Amino acid sequence: MRLLLMVLGLMGIVAGGGAWYWESSQQTRPEYRVAKITRGDLLASISSTGTLEPRQVIDVGAQVVGLVESFGKDCNGAPIDYRSPVDENMILAHIDDAVYKADLNTAKAQLEQGNSTLQKGQADVKEAKAKLKQADGNWKRAQTLVKTDALSESDYEMYEANFDIATADVAVAQAEVTQAQATIAAAQAALDKAQRNLDFCVIRSPVKGVIIDRRVNIGQTVVSSLDAPSLFLIAKDLSKMQVWVAVNEADIDHVKPGQKVTFTCDALEEESFRGVVNKVRLNASITQNVVTYTVEVDADNPNGRLLPYMTANVEFEVHRDPNVLLVPNSALRWYPGSAAEVVADARAQWKPVEDEDNQPTETSPQIAPVKLKRKKERHGTIWTREGPLVRPIDCLLGPTDNVNTEVSATALMEGMEVVVGDQIDNASGGGDGDPFLPKMHGHR
Repeated sequence: MRLLLMVLGLMGIVAGGGAWYWESSQQTRPEYRVAKITRGDLLASISSTGTLEPRQVIDVGAQVVGLVESFGKDCNGAPIDYRSPVDENMILAHIDDAVYKADLNTAKAQLEQGNSTLQKGQADVKEAKAKLKQADGNWKRAQTLVKTDALSESDYEMYEANFDIATADVAVAQAEVTQAQATIAAAQAALDKAQRNLDFCVIRSPVKGVIIDRRVNIGQTVVSSLDAPSLFLIAKDLSKMQVWVAVNEADIDHVKPGQKVTFTCDALEEESFRGVVNKVRLNASITQNVVTYTVEVDADNPNGRLLPYMTANVEFEVHRDPNVLLVPNSALRWYPGSAAEVVADARAQWKPVEDEDNQPTETSPQIAPVKLKRKKERHGTIWTREGPLVRPIDCLLGPTDNVNTEVSATALMEGMEVVVGDQIDNASGGGDGDPFLPKMHGHR
């Protein structure tokens, strides 16, 4: 009986110790989340947002003051309104022209008065010339008679004075004709101006396009001052659009004319559009010490689904690497926490790999030493499982598309599993941090 009790007690101690060991091992040993290294094409890009704009817009204004009486008809026969298609020289609106018609009639009357004055002046010139001719004959005869004493001195002086007066009358008449001609020119200019103002009462479309914005209503008074008031905004061709993209100064060096671009719009989430960089504007904007440049991207809009002023999510294609090894970015951010079991001396031996920029120098007896600067290399660490342990692998980092990063190392191969997190404490996987987190737009 005593022996049986001893055997049962020993068995209980063994069972309890085994249960305790099993429970403690299950609580402390972490379980990892893994992902496989894949091979494929990597596209490094710059992301930004922009606004869709028509390539060419015309702001139609008014150059006269008046009341908007009515709108014209568009190509479909409907009154001019938003999205109305219009042709060149088509009437958009009528402004009350009563005042300008009165100005035109006044200018016509002044022109007729000037013509009458000119005709009278021309007649006066003819009369003055006739009198001058008569006075000239009398003066010549008086010069002959005075030599023979057949003409008195007083009569001689009278003929001379008549000749001088007739000459002056001709000059006066000719001056009146010149003045009348100037009056006619002024009256004609006033008439042309009045006619022009009257024509301005009819607002016409300068181009063929679509009305984007109608900024007046019937009955509204248009007041023209130093700046012509805007009445309509017309897009010349909505089949050709532009995206105005704000690009940060840190990325602007990677944006060039002719560069391919893809973009999406919030209203058309399931559709992607393509474009080409047209130009990079130099007039940068500064907001809270952040410098951005506006980039114009040309895009086709044959089906008209892209509307002006939509928000576009733009991706500039910066770099493309075909058939490379790719790992998720989360694998480069993960670092084993205190509960993780790593291979022997892995924590002590692992250290950051600095960028290499100071290289040996070449010397020449004629010139001073010049430093040869190689392109910087970025390194990172990924962790693979080795049984219940994890092992670090140092690798060379390439560009990233913000989801995957290109990596290269002799120990890496397609299909290899890498740790991207742990099941026990997800925060510890990312919380410890990795000093080799790739830059958002990594380039070699």
